[in-house]
Amino acid sequence: MIKAILIFNNHGKPRLIRFYEYFAEDVQQQIIRETFHLVSKRDDNVCNFLEGGSLIGGSDYKLIYRHYATLYFVFCVDSSESELGILDLIQVFVETLDKCFENVCELDLIFHMDKVHFILQEVVMGGMVLETNMNEIVGQVELQNRMEKSEVRPLFPRQR
Repeated sequence: MIKAILIFNNHGKPRLIRFYEYFAEDVQQQIIRETFHLVSKRDDNVCNFLEGGSLIGGSDYKLIYRHYATLYFVFCVDSSESELGILDLIQVFVETLDKCFENVCELDLIFHMDKVHFILQEVVMGGMVLETNMNEIVGQVELQNRMEKSEVRPLFPRQR
């Protein structure tokens, strides 16, 4: 099961945080700092799997991450998840973001947080993987965009 999904930039600034297990706010902040410290000090040419930090469960949990440009995508999972499966899931998530935002960057995560959360909910909900087909996810995002556009009505109708 996926316990947490963390996305932060090269400086450790969180861009998306989703915990699927309850942690107090101060513990969450410590987990974010510890996770960034563990992941950022590793070379780019080493394995993308490591044991979870002391705060998030130690050796019972694994941190699986990918580093793309200025962003770290980190999934904290328990021992029942496949490391390679989660790496593929990260790849699907990033490619979906890239397709929806046309060359996704850190600013897209900041200014379109609602859309990013919607995409993430199409992929993972409650710590369980729902969908891995990028075309299905993009189709749902496009459907949501069409629904939002059809619901938008001007506050003040034009007068002629």
